[in-house]
Amino acid sequence: MTFGGAGGRKKTQIFRRLPFDCCSLSLQPFEHPVCTEDGIIFDLVNIVPYLKKFGTNPATGEKLDAKSLIKLNFFKNANDEYHCPISLRVFNENTHIVAIKPSGNVFAYEAVERLNIKAKFWKDLMTDEPFTRKDIITIQ
Repeated sequence: MTFGGAGGRKKTQIFRRLPFDCCSLSLQPFEHPVCTEDGIIFDLVNIVPYLKKFGTNPATGEKLDAKSLIKLNFFKNANDEYHCPISLRVFNENTHIVAIKPSGNVFAYEAVERLNIKAKFWKDLMTDEPFTRKDIITIQ
């Protein structure tokens, strides 16, 4: 919050969250998405040179190496929109989106909750690759 000049009015800035399909470093839509275990998404072409130069996560300042990045597999529908491959629900700014760490596949949380967590079926819904609850990474 900043205070203006004459009149002492308060000027507030509105906080806007970065869209889920944007790189947290370049702030541009990604083409080759990768993420950290915290769910921070980067574009591979932007984060690798940054890590070679600085060796830290640009969002948190903590040490980060390229080997710990997780390649993400987003799915698109016929209209070129990102969606959950199981529920076919199109992602928007309010969708709870998660990734499964071993496979990198991205789903709507509702599908993972209903078909994996509640059913105690700990295999990726697309590849049948086993995972644990700790392998679920919240993207948004």
